[in-house]
Amino acid sequence: MTHIPLNANLQLALTRAGLADCIAFSPPQVRALAQATALNNDALALALLPLAQQKASATVSRFHVGAIAVGGSGHWYLGANLEVPDLPLNHSLHAEQAAIGHAALRGEQSIEKIVVSAPPCGHCRQFMNELNQGDSLTILLPDGSHKLGDLLPHAFGPADLGIRGGMLGAAAGQLDLSSEDPLLLAALAEANASHAPYSGNRAGVVLALDDGRLCRGRYLENAAFNPSLSPMQMALSQLMLGGGQGGQIVRAVLVEQRAPIRQYETAAQTLSRFTAIPLTRVTI
Repeated sequence: MTHIPLNANLQLALTRAGLADCIAFSPPQVRALAQATALNNDALALALLPLAQQKASATVSRFHVGAIAVGGSGHWYLGANLEVPDLPLNHSLHAEQAAIGHAALRGEQSIEKIVVSAPPCGHCRQFMNELNQGDSLTILLPDGSHKLGDLLPHAFGPADLGIRGGMLGAAAGQLDLSSEDPLLLAALAEANASHAPYSGNRAGVVLALDDGRLCRGRYLENAAFNPSLSPMQMALSQLMLGGGQGGQIVRAVLVEQRAPIRQYETAAQTLSRFTAIPLTRVTI
């Protein structure tokens, strides 16, 4: 893990509250940290970014990016960039994607603010546009606050392809699977929670670790296609955010819907850069 120092007062507050290893913060925890540090919410979020940056795996760029997604529920979710060894850079997961994916996995229906340590690239601006929240989405940077609409003028989004709503809070899928395998059923639940209005390729991944933890991922598709977030990227992001290592993976499963595209080959290739454990695939 890369050491990127936190503000000393914040580090002390996190340690005293038992939150030093947290990757998500509840509203009461946010309030307690704000009180302990005498920081307002925006200043606190910016001060917490090094905690997210420490989770980054930037094997190519050496540029560690941290992000926080502030959910409509008041919960805060950390995200960090993840670059996959030996694979092209388009397999990389950006910090903003990681934070939004993290929020999605925790059931958030909307995102109020994205806090990030560096200005979001065009890829991330397009990905955030899939939230379909217009100017209600705020991007907080160290240099100040911006509206997504100002950072992405004349945007192409879901409405241009006849899709209403965004990637969070959409109706669940109806995929079914005759199985008593809890790992497959967990992956099925992620597939049903995925956002795939353009391809119809609902997909979910679950990685089982040797300590009993499950790292989950679901497909979050984008109107511009390329910024789509794959279920394997999301699951590996959860692994890294939680301080896990590829060597801890004991089983990996993918459940996906038959569609004009499929996740398996890319997911298996990405997984192979972290573990020799094979990827089990079930297609519905």
